[in-house]
Amino acid sequence: MAKGLKKLFGKIHQGDCVKGLATVPDGSVDLAFADPPFNIGYEYDEYEDKLEDEHYIDWSREWMSQVHRVLKDDGTFWLAIGDEYAAELKVEAQKVGFHCRSWVIWYYTFGVNCKKKFTRSHAHLFHFVKDKENFTFNHSDLDLRVPSARRMIYNDKRANPDGKMPDDTWILRPQELVNGFDPSEDTWHVPRVAGTFKERAGFHGCQMPEQLLGRIIRSCSSEGETVIDPFSGSSTTLAVAKKLGRNYFGFELSKEYVRLGTERLGSITSGDPLDGAEEPNMTNILAKDKRDAKSKNKTKSSKTQLTLFPAEEKIHDEIAAQLDGVVEAFSNSNQGHSVERVVADPILNEDFQTACDRLSIAGTEAERNRFLFRARKDGQFKAAQVRVDAKTKVSWKDIRSFVFASEIAWRQISNKFALSLDQIFCDPRIAAQFDEIAAGFAPGFQPLDYRWAALKLRKEGSAARKRAKRFSAKEFGINKLDVKSLKPGKGQRIDQLDFDSIPNTPGAYLIRDADGEALYAGETDNLASRIAAKFAADGPRSLWLRRSADLELFLSTVKKIEPDQQFARQSLLLKWHKPEWNSVKELSA
Repeated sequence: MAKGLKKLFGKIHQGDCVKGLATVPDGSVDLAFADPPFNIGYEYDEYEDKLEDEHYIDWSREWMSQVHRVLKDDGTFWLAIGDEYAAELKVEAQKVGFHCRSWVIWYYTFGVNCKKKFTRSHAHLFHFVKDKENFTFNHSDLDLRVPSARRMIYNDKRANPDGKMPDDTWILRPQELVNGFDPSEDTWHVPRVAGTFKERAGFHGCQMPEQLLGRIIRSCSSEGETVIDPFSGSSTTLAVAKKLGRNYFGFELSKEYVRLGTERLGSITSGDPLDGAEEPNMTNILAKDKRDAKSKNKTKSSKTQLTLFPAEEKIHDEIAAQLDGVVEAFSNSNQGHSVERVVADPILNEDFQTACDRLSIAGTEAERNRFLFRARKDGQFKAAQVRVDAKTKVSWKDIRSFVFASEIAWRQISNKFALSLDQIFCDPRIAAQFDEIAAGFAPGFQPLDYRWAALKLRKEGSAARKRAKRFSAKEFGINKLDVKSLKPGKGQRIDQLDFDSIPNTPGAYLIRDADGEALYAGETDNLASRIAAKFAADGPRSLWLRRSADLELFLSTVKKIEPDQQFARQSLLLKWHKPEWNSVKELSA
């Protein structure tokens, strides 16, 4: 071991990374991972992320030169970078002396929404080596290899039994944290770390997923070797290195990030599992094959087998072994209500979780809730004669003043996490975000009010689509709200609304911006009260105007909305305009 290296181990060293790297002995490090500032104006704790182009590139060359120096002759360097400087930094790294082995695209499906360009949903991961003929790449490690489509989909006996190395496009989808990995996939799936995820360290806005770093560290280093991160940030690289039995150290400019990162490192030990849903690697697949072969000739269990999200496989055996207890916990706490009501109602769900705790049922609150839907689907409640005959009596009159807010929350959370409504309410952390959005647009109601309104709206979707086909737009009285009939500038500006001019009659309405992009469409039995609920209060109105300052309101009055026409007009408007904040998929004609 290089002299002076050991004293650096196991720490985040506070200070500038260029100066810090200068203290590291030549040729002493096996693997470096860097996720530097992208120079896009992000607000870091103690760094201005907006340098002149030439300054940023010169600085990047300087720290990458230091990384090249400290790496061993067979060392590896991974660089994570955004679009703005990906090409430039690849060239600079090669000038320094690195050779590019792979240009990996990390793709995720909930990038920041863009209005006038394609929404960004990827980052670049460059895999560099110091010597293009001599480097570490653990290609035979079954924890890295994945099942091929030839094996999993086509059942082709010619498939390599040890699987294949993953593709160089890594798909990171937030919903996979909830639904887990599909073993039939041959592309890596692992979620980007969103603000609500359990993995979130909570003190750094640009946190990398542990599973992503796990693949990199496993593939390009071995146990006992040295991993460094020049920009420690949330300390994920170092945390994963520690869990995987590597020596590690890093540098960080922010004193606060150093303090919090040190606390994070102190809370874990070597051998701890990585946070985040596991990838479908060959170690897991081969273990599953052995279990399947072992049980192939056994008599089928009298209990119905549950189809769980793959992310729940770790606790499958524990929960399945306690299946009677889960059903018992539900029976003891549901007060005769359905699974939907118990999951959506914070009070009833707290009772259910307490009942599970008393029976020592494994799993998180979200996992237990999702398990309820599967238990019901597989007939477990019926077999156990669980009472579910209590009705939740909520009329459209009860929710008409805020149902639009529930719909907006539903759409926004679905966009963010790609989850169904049931999945949203299963996870208390995500459900709380739903409540917060709904309360912002229509304050003053309880979480169950907002949630049940969304469930009721979903149930009405199929009927609304059928009703929309029974009459023409002219018969519905909304032909003037057709796409071709609306002219920019002809509606009422939201920031200048004359509420006295809004009629107290039933009708339909559309909200869109000056570019013709629809934001929300709805119908109501009283336009005046609905528009007032949306825009009269400063708080809710500001949420709308935050989306665009030039929103316009278009109205179409009707004599009466008959029960057999309910949501039919809205369904047609959704078909025509595809508004950004409506649940178009569920309600559009």
